[in-house]
Amino acid sequence: MIETISATHLADRIDRGDRFALVDTRPADSYEAWHAPGARHFPFEPTEALDARFDELEALIGDDDEVVTICGKGVSSGTLGAHLARSTDAYDVTAVAGGMNDWSTVYHEVSVPLEGPRAPQGGLEVVQLQRRAKGCLSYLIADTDAKAAIVVDATADTDQVLLAAGARGLAIEGVIDTHVHADHVSGGPALADRLGVPYYLPEQALGRAVHHDFEALADGQVLTVGDVEVEVRHTPGHTSEMISLVVDDRAVCTADTLHVDSVGRTELEFGEADAERGARLLHGSLHEQLHSLPGDAVVLPGHVAVGTDGAFRSGSPRTPITTTIGEAWQSIEALSLDEDDFVEMLADAGAKPTNYEEILTVNRGVEGQPEPSDRVTLEIGPNNCSAGS
Repeated sequence: MIETISATHLADRIDRGDRFALVDTRPADSYEAWHAPGARHFPFEPTEALDARFDELEALIGDDDEVVTICGKGVSSGTLGAHLARSTDAYDVTAVAGGMNDWSTVYHEVSVPLEGPRAPQGGLEVVQLQRRAKGCLSYLIADTDAKAAIVVDATADTDQVLLAAGARGLAIEGVIDTHVHADHVSGGPALADRLGVPYYLPEQALGRAVHHDFEALADGQVLTVGDVEVEVRHTPGHTSEMISLVVDDRAVCTADTLHVDSVGRTELEFGEADAERGARLLHGSLHEQLHSLPGDAVVLPGHVAVGTDGAFRSGSPRTPITTTIGEAWQSIEALSLDEDDFVEMLADAGAKPTNYEEILTVNRGVEGQPEPSDRVTLEIGPNNCSAGS
């Protein structure tokens, strides 16, 4: 047996810039679908012998003195690591416990600064929870003076939310999903049920055959979290029910309406035939509901694009993935287009999220939540909720 490290430790080492060879032993299709940053591919079966391929592996490792192996669940990578350690003492060898399954549940907890001339007074705090491998961004919106918070767009790894709230002594008073998600399994209903607090969805979700019990949020409705006000704005386009949440007029949770470098796609619900209607709705939502906010209002998106190589396409892990309304309108080309050109741009939104129709079925409550290992398979690959991602 060889020593193992956790997926969280692997993330720490990648982000520190430590030098080592990260060797991924999964089949080619799995590796190409997604892998950790910097991983080198060496497909290897648990029953395979290394002897005939030792030179191939040595060439892949190159000049590195340390080797970290990773696979799907920690089986073949552990076997390869053990073979390598027995074959030579030239390398310090470890394996990632739980493999890519555990990598998919690595999170980073980031406090979002709300600075500038209108910086909020009192206890407003926004915490962004970054799901490293998938790019999902969840939020705690809190009044730390009142020790109260709401959760926005929780993933199924709900313990991450509870840890963040517990570390701050916050009581969660409600759980909101901004829409019926298509790229990942929501933890919203289960978290609300576990805590005995309201689960909120936009009122237009009543038309999407959602089977969960929920409290409907209407356009213009205001929720209070201590002294913090959260205003609901209906921003359809990505989906018909999509809402954005304006936090004390200082920040806005835009979900998949507006990301830091792109806008949301529109055909996942509306279909190819009706995607134009969705695109026109999205154009109106962006320019009428969001552009009217102050230019320094902080945009809190629902995702950051993560490539199949595991790298964030904007920003970097452990730092806030945000922009402002003003910066978005200066830097995102789609926001400068007139409505017809905007619709034409969204007509080619790129590859759809993997298994999105089945994920929608789960998130509507038609099917129960899958087991954790099955959920990893269901959610595999980039989120692809942006147009052109």
